[in-house]
Amino acid sequence: MRINGFLIAVIALLAAALLYLAAFWEPVPQRPVEKIVPHGQLPPATAPVGGDFVLQGPQGPVALADYRGKVVLIYFGYTWCPDVCPTSLSLLAQAIADLEPAERERVQAVFISVDPERDTPARLKEYAPFFHPALIGLSGSREQVAAVATAYGSSYQKQPANAEGNYAVDHSSATYVVDPQGQLTGSLPHASSPAQIVAFVRQQLAAGNAR
Repeated sequence: MRINGFLIAVIALLAAALLYLAAFWEPVPQRPVEKIVPHGQLPPATAPVGGDFVLQGPQGPVALADYRGKVVLIYFGYTWCPDVCPTSLSLLAQAIADLEPAERERVQAVFISVDPERDTPARLKEYAPFFHPALIGLSGSREQVAAVATAYGSSYQKQPANAEGNYAVDHSSATYVVDPQGQLTGSLPHASSPAQIVAFVRQQLAAGNAR
């Protein structure tokens, strides 16, 4: 019996989620039900305009301009996120894997932490490649991260810590797409399928070739 590709993808995502939980999950504080804003449900903070930025990567400063000529996929989240981030990054990783090798050379995935107090470059260096080697984790000061998030229309809100110091960060969950010229061209909503991500990336690659 042949197992269809969709079932294989589902099994792979479940396996990745279990591995993530074993490697990175830590408890987050419980909050009164009436105050809970589910992960990924915050609306965009502003109309996104995009633009260049410089943040801290595992080997030093990383600028968006470093990736000119590539389609850049930007996701805002944090490594302690228990659900939305692992799901989104697993789907993104599968989409990158589904690209042709020549296409992958022209795509860069970027994970920007909205929890810079805990997400150090060292932690992000371990976290991001867990999903895919092409994914790089970036952070910075609170002011730097807030400026980039605002420019791209991403919203987030740190919740009060519990007695152990653990806390959650509610955040929006779109993936922002920057074209090879460095211009923000659109966003993909949370839980976009790998096929949808691949199709959008290929549109941007084709548009870049036409210029």
